[in-house]
Amino acid sequence: MSFLDKFQEWTASHNPKWLALIRVAVGAALLLSGVDFLNNQYKFEQLLDANGLTQYKDIMWNSIPWIHIGGGFLMIIGLFTRFAAFVQIPLLLASLILVSEKKDLFPNETNPILTILLLLLLIVFIIEGSGTLSLAYYFKEEQEYEKAEEEAEASAGK
Repeated sequence: MSFLDKFQEWTASHNPKWLALIRVAVGAALLLSGVDFLNNQYKFEQLLDANGLTQYKDIMWNSIPWIHIGGGFLMIIGLFTRFAAFVQIPLLLASLILVSEKKDLFPNETNPILTILLLLLLIVFIIEGSGTLSLAYYFKEEQEYEKAEEEAEASAGK
């Protein structure tokens, strides 16, 4: 058994079911954040201009909201949770640096404490993974069931 298998087995046994509710809440917050970016393009462009990132405006506009939306959706359903959480961390770190500096651009939407809390929860989900209330766990169980069926058929045919 490899280290990765042991690590996944440990996190599965130490992942309480209530953590799934927090995973869904974090995913929903990220998804809604991405939708908010899409609805407030002008404020987003102001933020980039204020930080001297005008030359990267197109690539950031076409990636950041969709990373939040896609990653949030994956976290909600519990599929590729570790990857989705890992991808969000640089965006939230940039948010802490850029947005906290320019408080007048997003006065109601930004809260550094909330951003730090989300960062800490993302780290928890990188460590813990999806848990048992997720599509990843369902697919894993389904795969193990099919494997057991095949082994039973093979041993019955002997």
